[in-house]
Amino acid sequence: MNTVPAAAPYGSWPSPIDAALAASHDGRPDHLGAVGDEVWWTEPRPAEGGRRALMRRRADGTTALALPAPWNARSRVIEYGGQPWAGTVREDGELLVVFVHFADQRLYAYAPDGPDDPWPLTPVSGVGGGLRWVDPQVRPEQGVKGEVWCVLEEFTGPAPTDVRRVVAAVPLDGSAADDRAAIRELSDDRHRFVTGPKVSHDGRRAAWIAWDHPRMPWDGTVVMLADITGTGDFTGVRPLVGDLDESVCQVEWDRDGSLLFVSDLADWWELQRIRPDAVAGGVVPSSRLLPPRGEEFGGPLWKIGTRWFHPLDNGLIAVLHGKGDLRLGILDPETGELADTPGPWTAWSDTLAVHGSRVVGVAAGPRTGPEIVELDTATGHTRTLGTPHRDAVDPAYYPAPEYRVFTGPDGREIHAHISPPRSPEHVGPEGEKPPYVVRAHGGPTGHAPLVLDLEIAYFTSRGIGVAEVNYGGSTGYGRRYRERLRGEWGVVDVADCAAVASALVEEGAADPDRLAIRGGSAGGWTVAASLTSTGLYACGTILYPVLDLEGWATDGTHDFESQYLESLVGPFAEVPERYRERSPLHRADRLNTPFLLLQGLADVICPPAQSERFLAAVAGRGVPHAYLAFEGEGHGFRRAETLVRALEAELSLYTRTFGIDRTDVPPLELTT
Repeated sequence: MNTVPAAAPYGSWPSPIDAALAASHDGRPDHLGAVGDEVWWTEPRPAEGGRRALMRRRADGTTALALPAPWNARSRVIEYGGQPWAGTVREDGELLVVFVHFADQRLYAYAPDGPDDPWPLTPVSGVGGGLRWVDPQVRPEQGVKGEVWCVLEEFTGPAPTDVRRVVAAVPLDGSAADDRAAIRELSDDRHRFVTGPKVSHDGRRAAWIAWDHPRMPWDGTVVMLADITGTGDFTGVRPLVGDLDESVCQVEWDRDGSLLFVSDLADWWELQRIRPDAVAGGVVPSSRLLPPRGEEFGGPLWKIGTRWFHPLDNGLIAVLHGKGDLRLGILDPETGELADTPGPWTAWSDTLAVHGSRVVGVAAGPRTGPEIVELDTATGHTRTLGTPHRDAVDPAYYPAPEYRVFTGPDGREIHAHISPPRSPEHVGPEGEKPPYVVRAHGGPTGHAPLVLDLEIAYFTSRGIGVAEVNYGGSTGYGRRYRERLRGEWGVVDVADCAAVASALVEEGAADPDRLAIRGGSAGGWTVAASLTSTGLYACGTILYPVLDLEGWATDGTHDFESQYLESLVGPFAEVPERYRERSPLHRADRLNTPFLLLQGLADVICPPAQSERFLAAVAGRGVPHAYLAFEGEGHGFRRAETLVRALEAELSLYTRTFGIDRTDVPPLELTT
């Protein structure tokens, strides 16, 4: 029997979605690959200390661990990592996987159906961050017993910027486990950053992506090309395509010897083809595979080995494309026909695998969490292969998000997802407006997808609305949209979040006195910058943030992002005053709203020193606040107990600030 929802104050509603349930669904599967007839991937295990488990789906349909605990398949190259494993079927039919173990960052080999434990392939280095590896590719025909080709990140000193990166070859026989000299460097270190090599089908050529400071990979990259000798060395290394103001985010070889790549030269990341031997007037021409569509076919290269497209043996190409969220389509490059995948999934992650005529990806939707989905291109049928979505509670408690486009300063578009309070049991009292939390994503060159997120449901099912803002600088809307943030970080992102919050108030959808803002990493910066500049929010939650631009720009972070601010804020040597003026650390005297600061003590991207300096600047000023620091957590929380404590503390901040009566979360002690 249907019951009439009872009226109760917003924020006070009971909900079956507790913090433990939300934490158990944190993260998503990633790093797909095909090994023979099997599909493999990594998936998060919050209850196991946050490790990434390597999983396999066998040909008989059963799913099992490919690596036993405590092995943790996760790379730290550029700190955000990337593809941490590769597999192959050896001549004797035995499966072999090569993977990066998070604890020591060594490469290991393992025969999952054999009797032996994983054995190391690379040595440990005591210099700086040591030797790290990512984006491996097993080359069984190289060397006596085969090699694995991948990216080597080698620290040369104690500073986070004392580092070099090259394409390297590691022997599979284990001879390099104690001998650095057994590792062959295939490329030189002319470039600061490189991706793993893509080898042509005939084995004669390799291509990879490279870039240098101060550019980030979404600013400008170049595709490097090399010939491969009979001994497996690279020769004739030369640039093929790309520029200082052109971002190429992925390359793959087609079977005809052409190179497929995604470039944003015409504003949107578009799929193109280039034939390395077709030189006209000293230039190698390239051609689009589709006319301009005003859609992205790629994204920001935060992780090495990310895939937005994958050629199939039958000549078709699996592509992720769209404006905002990306969906899976199958492109026939001969006819230009692009057919989208059927099903409930509206957002596909940037990882793809192919086996035969089948494509495998990770997809989610507003009512489903991330699943591993297989598309049979021969029949058009889809099925879920792994991590199937199961409703842990009645879906009536899930948010009902709406995609909205708001108007910001100067009439600019702002993309956002609005999730009003929703419960099958309760509604708000007549005339009461609900509190809202504005969420600023990290990056800031990133994107918040419109998918089921139990952390959001944790709030909406209790009567607190959530607005996710893809502010100017976000990806998914073309280069011009993401370059709105160039020189304007701390201005455009703050203004866009404020514009969405203000619009909700003006529409009568949100209570103007009960607005909060929260975000992590770059989103934490946006929160702190908002709290020290707008006066719009009643409180804020700041997670592992950037708070001191000067400190960040002077060896205060890791190498990959050490010059990110050159574009986000401006060249430090030219505008040092801007770094000081915008930093929340130096605007702490303007802060007068309660806040919660959450920090991982093992974070090397946004180190705890920034949070500690900010707290010192706030101390004694009468601003209620709480600081929770977590041992062993890095940039982004992964352990179940941390996720639970952080989420409950965030809700406690809001209930206390908004005057909501709840007894089901531990009270948050605020100091001044």
